[in-house]
Amino acid sequence: MFQIKAVTAAEIPVIQELVEQIWRPTYQTILDKEQIEYMVELMYSTATLTKQFAQGQHFLLLYDDGSPIGYASYASTDTAGIYKLHKIYVHGNYQGKGVGKLFINAVIDAVKALNGTILELDVNRYNKARFFYEKQGFTIYKEKDTDIGNGYFMNDYEMRKVL
Repeated sequence: MFQIKAVTAAEIPVIQELVEQIWRPTYQTILDKEQIEYMVELMYSTATLTKQFAQGQHFLLLYDDGSPIGYASYASTDTAGIYKLHKIYVHGNYQGKGVGKLFINAVIDAVKALNGTILELDVNRYNKARFFYEKQGFTIYKEKDTDIGNGYFMNDYEMRKVL
């Protein structure tokens, strides 16, 4: 039985454990080990996640029979009606089984409840998740290369879906 719960900063350790189980394996064939280490520290340290909660990011955890199997976060942008899906990851054992669709639809419903009209996200140009997003109605809005420091860049597609 799947459950999706809005969580607080108290759940940061659960998110960090999921990063080890999901995020690292997702990027090990796309990024080199040094960049993965750098990005985990940059995006998933306790200080960074605490700041994201404080800045208004909404975090969700996805559970299967009480065990956490995914995480997501989203927030409003500076443009009225546009929300950004910052993170959405589901454990590899559940991919291709409709669980990701269930999870992204929960985010979409939450954004709609906040009067959101567009949901946008960034996806690495080499991440197969792009095709999942396209199946969910997202389209490529633009390409972008973001300097994240230490000589690393995130080479992404920005995708959008009108809600």
